[in-house]
Amino acid sequence: METESVALVVDAKGLACPMPIFKAKKGLQTVEIGQVIEVLCTDPGSMADFKAFANSTGNELLAAEENQKIYRFLIRRKK
Repeated sequence: METESVALVVDAKGLACPMPIFKAKKGLQTVEIGQVIEVLCTDPGSMADFKAFANSTGNELLAAEENQKIYRFLIRRKK
């Protein structure tokens, strides 16, 4: 797992799609370009969702992992 300095943690645990993506998008808007947010969620579809989100928004998905049904993503704001 990447060991990036995290500027913001977005807790989207317990929320179903598309809410984790909406919360991540809102969180990215609050940090500066180049900063990293960490998103935590429990939606099993989030692995595919966050890969697509990063590709469609031009942000960088640094890491995606699952541990005991908690999905963790590190996303760097690129624009």
